[in-house]
Amino acid sequence: MEAGSTGSVPAPRRQRENGRADRFAVIEIDELAGSCSPRLAGENLEHVRALARIDAELPPIIVHRPTMRVVDGMHRLLAAVLCGRTTIEVEFFDGDEDAAFALAVEANIAHGLPLPLADREAAAARLIEIYPDRSDRSIARGTGLSADTVGVIRRRSTVGTGHLIGGTRIGRDGRRRPVDIAAGRNRAVEFLAGRPDASLREIASAAGIAIGTARDVRERVRRGESPVPERWWRQVRDRTGRPFPRQAHDREAALRALKQDPALRFTDAGRALLRWLDAIHTISGDEQIRMLEAVPPHCAAVVADLALGCADSLRDAAERIAGEKKRGRAGK
Repeated sequence: MEAGSTGSVPAPRRQRENGRADRFAVIEIDELAGSCSPRLAGENLEHVRALARIDAELPPIIVHRPTMRVVDGMHRLLAAVLCGRTTIEVEFFDGDEDAAFALAVEANIAHGLPLPLADREAAAARLIEIYPDRSDRSIARGTGLSADTVGVIRRRSTVGTGHLIGGTRIGRDGRRRPVDIAAGRNRAVEFLAGRPDASLREIASAAGIAIGTARDVRERVRRGESPVPERWWRQVRDRTGRPFPRQAHDREAALRALKQDPALRFTDAGRALLRWLDAIHTISGDEQIRMLEAVPPHCAAVVADLALGCADSLRDAAERIAGEKKRGRAGK
């Protein structure tokens, strides 16, 4: 039996007889109006010929009812035409055109002729534009790519994150999660600087984070640690290939929190440390540029040498502090 021919009553037709006539139908092939296939190079004629030689009932093609475009099954459609058929079994899809394209990608990943890598990457780029609030993992699942690959495609795209609802994306389970966990944690640090005795519920509400996250931030601040777990910075580094740049507002929030710490505020050494840190971090990027432009050419080498010396001193201080922290943990 040729592809698309009828013998015994096929399953879709039996389902129509059981009350699903609105979803399945046999239509004239001439009623169809193109496709929304993710295949950039079009259909594979060898695959079409192979399907035409199959002596079995093929599954119905999926058609977007509002536009009558083929969502999934172009190879089956062409095989039916090759066999001289004028009608074909279809399953209608009633979603919008964006949802139809997403379904077309998923269907081509799930079965039939494998979708080439270039087609899957192009489909991911389009899905990022259509659904910018979907997570990398969610789009990866529908395109047969890894989440890391989708992340790279997202960074190459023109889609930003400013339009996201609350700075969140929808995951595979349908739940919204923050794109940048550092932002909420830094808001919590800023809130704690002005309200050190605030309850966890108040911190969570003010920063837009979970109560468990608020508890973790508060404990980290009390221990003098970064409010953002190191594993998050490592994940960003692994995905981008470079350390994630700490934003200026992150440092400002940390400095404000230090200024509220009684252990520093009420000792001479602590106040000296705060003045030193304040002098370093209150110089903005614009101020730096103005100062550097004011350096006379004959002083450039000396200023550069002094700046490098200051950088070395700061690096030594940071390493010494980190070493003391590690030794303190080891002694516990």
